[in-house]
Amino acid sequence: MERVRGFEVAKGFENKNINLPVRKTKFSAGYDVEAAEDCVIPSYQFGQKPVLVKTGIKAYMPEDEYLMLCNRSSNPFKKGLVLANSIGIVDSDYYGNPDNDGAIMYAFYNFFDKDLEIKKGDVIGQAIFQKYYVADDDKAESTRIGGFGSTSK
Repeated sequence: MERVRGFEVAKGFENKNINLPVRKTKFSAGYDVEAAEDCVIPSYQFGQKPVLVKTGIKAYMPEDEYLMLCNRSSNPFKKGLVLANSIGIVDSDYYGNPDNDGAIMYAFYNFFDKDLEIKKGDVIGQAIFQKYYVADDDKAESTRIGGFGSTSK
């Protein structure tokens, strides 16, 4: 079978029993993504940075696709969790980068009044493969040289 798009365990997580994302029903758009380790997301305080929750996975896909990271629909109401960036975008060239091998993380704020504990294996979000298009006059030529947050460097 030819590899087109999918998930792998990222470097550093090989022996941590990481479950690769799966769709739960045949008409689900998103793959359920789990936390790679236990962590605590503190109740939000003004000026606080979001907590990066590790997944232990990376994703490969064609050059004209990206992986959209979405919150679970139940997270805001049941757990107070919102994504700091509303949705996450994982570009195809993030895969295997030299900084972190393309390891995917979710950036969360907790807006409830008490700290939230996330356990390894808890489903924290969804990931959806998407195609994108470029404008007629697009001239992007540079290549990624780093990991998380490196696009503008």
